[in-house]
Amino acid sequence: MTQNIILTQQQIQQIVKRIAYQIYETFVNENEIVIAGIANSGYVFAKKISDEVSKISDLRVVLGKVEVNKQNPLQEIKTDLQKADYENKSVVLIDDVMNSGATLIYGVKYFLEVPLKKFKTAVLIDRSHKKYPVKADFKGISLSTSSLEHIQVVFNDTEEYAYLS
Repeated sequence: MTQNIILTQQQIQQIVKRIAYQIYETFVNENEIVIAGIANSGYVFAKKISDEVSKISDLRVVLGKVEVNKQNPLQEIKTDLQKADYENKSVVLIDDVMNSGATLIYGVKYFLEVPLKKFKTAVLIDRSHKKYPVKADFKGISLSTSSLEHIQVVFNDTEEYAYLS
C-alpha cells in the first residue's frame, strides 16, 4: 500500500488559521463559543483551531471532546461537556475527515437535545461521499476520491499530515 500525501504540516497549519478566522468572523458578536472535536483526530484538529481562535480573538473558547462509535454510531454518544456547557451557546462541531457524514450527523444529533444559539460544523477534509444531509460549514479541502480509497490524518508530536492510501 502506498501513501500519497495530500496535506503537509504547513498546509494543515494554514487551514487551521483560515478556519479559525472564519469561525471568529461568524461568531464575532459572541462572548463565548464551544468547539467540540470528535475523538481522536477530530479532537486534535479542534484543539488546534481552538488554540488559534484564542490567539486571534477575545472569544472565550470552551473545548470539548465528543466520542462517537464510528462502527456503530447509534450507540450512546459520550462527551466531556455537560449540557450546561453548551446550552444557549454557539457550537462548532469538528472532525478530521467527512466520508459519508454519519459520524458528523450523529454528533450533531447529540447537540440538538438542548437549545443552541447557533450551530456550525468544520472538517479538515470533505470527501464528498455523503449518505446523510450534512455539510461542513468550514472545510480545509474537498477531495473527490473513490470509496475504496482511505484518507488518514496523522497528528503526533513530531509531524502532522494527511495521506491517501
